[in-house]
Amino acid sequence: MPKNFALGNEKLWSRRQLLKLGLTGAGLTGAAAIWQIMNAQSKSIVRVPPIEMGVAEGAANPMQMLRNFDYGTVKKENGRIIREFQLTAGTSVIQLNSAVSYNIWDLNGRIPGPTLRAKEGERVRVLFLNQAGHSHSLHFHGVHPAEMDGVRPISNGKATIYEFDAEPYGVHLYHCHIEPVTRHIAKGLYGMFIIDPPNPRPPADEIVLVMAGYDVDDDSHNDYYAFNGLPHHYMHNPIRIYQDQLIRLYVLNIIEYDPAVTFHLHANFFDVYRYGMSMTASEKADVITMGIAERHILEFAFRYPGKYMFHPHQDAIAENGCMGQFEVLAKDKGVGV
Repeated sequence: MPKNFALGNEKLWSRRQLLKLGLTGAGLTGAAAIWQIMNAQSKSIVRVPPIEMGVAEGAANPMQMLRNFDYGTVKKENGRIIREFQLTAGTSVIQLNSAVSYNIWDLNGRIPGPTLRAKEGERVRVLFLNQAGHSHSLHFHGVHPAEMDGVRPISNGKATIYEFDAEPYGVHLYHCHIEPVTRHIAKGLYGMFIIDPPNPRPPADEIVLVMAGYDVDDDSHNDYYAFNGLPHHYMHNPIRIYQDQLIRLYVLNIIEYDPAVTFHLHANFFDVYRYGMSMTASEKADVITMGIAERHILEFAFRYPGKYMFHPHQDAIAENGCMGQFEVLAKDKGVGV
């Protein structure tokens, strides 16, 4: 295994560590399960601070969500790779703050749903079981046949299979497409779907941020907002990264009821790879505007240690939960484990 990735005091990411941290899928082939590491071919080392999974608040666990990718189960059929995922829709309650709880629809018992990851050209198979009490479906952004488009309702207690080729490479998403679609998405039935390019991107500390809103009184207006499921979580629990380390941020805006939001990074600029569909950055910015379902790859590194905020530049959205911090650790600083 190339020695590209490290944890804490320069510990290499072993397969055992990855399994303990939940960073691999239930793949039948070890090489596929640790694909992110095997893709790294350069001599640089990607350092990731020890990951604190934190305590889940019902279906939400923002710290686990950050670097947790579901690579599915890898099979070979007729000489072709099949990457198989299982998604089950259910119901849960999350605690938005000390006084407000909220009933959601979840996927695999979590919000957002798992970040699914495949490679361009692979065959993707998604086994979907609906146990959420209402009709639901899964619609995947990307290219696929009409019968795989996920607009047909799947009744409660029923199951279906979505199968298609993973194309094109980029940062996509999946969500329920049953009317009223806005409500079904806002209640939690969504997740990120990453298709990696045939030739891997440079090694980086890869992080997922999904922006969402919560309309707790059903007036078609969001009362709370969140990154990765819980309001203000990353303000109280900053995301730890290393100084001068390349960060690859996969950002998705799935905030319903607001036509668009911005994403702003303090004291820095990021390279923008729109929809993740290019290997070359289109621009450099510190604020980017994103409509509903828009998503991008943002790459950056921090020059100085310290804590730096990130948030939408709409104050009301930020102040009501969509706000967080990166804690940049000095690159020569060892972190106790």
